[in-house]
Amino acid sequence: MARIAVIGAGMGAMAAAARLAVAGHTVTVYERGETHGGGVGRFARDGFVFDTGPQLLHLPAVYRDLFVKTGKESLEQSVGLTQVDPASAHLFADGTAFALPNASRAGVVRALDEAVGAGAGERWSELVNRAREAWDATRRPLLEEPLSADPAERAALARDAYPARRGLFRRSAPATLAAVAARELRDPRLTALLESHALAYGLDPRTAPASATVLPYLEQTFGSWYVAGGLRGLADALHRRCVARRVEFRFGAEVAGVVEEDGRAAGVRLADGTVEEAAFVVTGAPDAASAPSSPGRFTVFLALRGERPAGVAHRTVVHAASRERELAGVFDAAGPDYAPTVTVLRPDDPAVRPDAGHEAITLTATVAPHGRVDWADAEVVTAFADRMLLAAEAAVPGLAERVVWREVRTPADTERVTGAPGGGVPAPALSGGGGAFLFPGNAAELTGLYRVGGFAHPGGGLAHAGMSGALVAGLIVEGEGFRGSQ
Repeated sequence: MARIAVIGAGMGAMAAAARLAVAGHTVTVYERGETHGGGVGRFARDGFVFDTGPQLLHLPAVYRDLFVKTGKESLEQSVGLTQVDPASAHLFADGTAFALPNASRAGVVRALDEAVGAGAGERWSELVNRAREAWDATRRPLLEEPLSADPAERAALARDAYPARRGLFRRSAPATLAAVAARELRDPRLTALLESHALAYGLDPRTAPASATVLPYLEQTFGSWYVAGGLRGLADALHRRCVARRVEFRFGAEVAGVVEEDGRAAGVRLADGTVEEAAFVVTGAPDAASAPSSPGRFTVFLALRGERPAGVAHRTVVHAASRERELAGVFDAAGPDYAPTVTVLRPDDPAVRPDAGHEAITLTATVAPHGRVDWADAEVVTAFADRMLLAAEAAVPGLAERVVWREVRTPADTERVTGAPGGGVPAPALSGGGGAFLFPGNAAELTGLYRVGGFAHPGGGLAHAGMSGALVAGLIVEGEGFRGSQ
């Protein structure tokens, strides 16, 4: 069996490492930081605990498969996993409010009809049905197989899989997510609901392909899941699984480059000049030269006095009053002086608060990357955090009076911790857009070098990181003919 060097201890890298170790390879992970998990981090202070990355798990089947294939304990035996119900609540500037049940198509239809008006639920349901067609058509080639080098297969993925209705788009007009919303949903609140799923992944609905409708489809179909104690617990469980499979972790070991010998990867060179030989190299590090700066996340951690009220939603989306101003601030040249869409996360979990008399809340918003906005400027950061708290008052009345302290994380912090250009958070791969929403293939141009994680096929998102790890492991274990699990 071969020696394999893995660069980075993010979720995709650890997923690949665990699978490769089970296959009998000797795996060493080199991580420049002092802990595992990449963007799936944790911040704790005074008994309050917060996830610094994603807060909820979608498509848990990806990690169920990973844990089944790498050990005796299942995912549910390794972490506490519960469905979040309602999946999300939504608040709008005009006073409209509704809560969407978890993984219930009929329940979603009823909620939208009651809040938005008769027929709203059916229009949404019809859109989700078409999104399912796009999912069925692309799930395997886009997510479960290595990205094909065959021009015909790549061309197929460059075409949008969302089924266009007659008369939906002019021949010269691109099938964007915004165009779908305008034609099929015909209501600004339903448009905001659809576009909020894209925005959460840093996608501009004005340019994102219609196939981005698969994002709400996935959530509505497969549900939203919470890991007890916070999603960082999943990263901890995966790290334990790697260690149990005898993966070696070297923290504080920054990799300066890949060693090339006879036209193939032959190891890694550390920042201190040490060379570590390996038959294969797997890199989870973003390539700053080829990865453009995508939007990032602005996060505010709030320690609150007062108990969490019974019956409040785990996740509430407070939609921006002006779609145009928000999109200009995130994707165009406009500055950060706008009111953003804010997601309010309120887990009902004693493990994340010091006692029943306090509550831990996280606010998140998608923002422009560091560089286009100077997220290291304290005045800019404070003003934006204040606007987020003001918006969150709609979901948490009296919020300002309850704050004990707050901590802020910006794209500048993300860039420092993960190395992602501008602190950007990559979106999942999508069909359409002429291939602009695909990611570099897992097999790099240099023989023996493989890419894993959010900046490689099949793109960003926690579930996609797990898929990426499975693809890289399959390519190394089974060779170039590997076409994904059957």
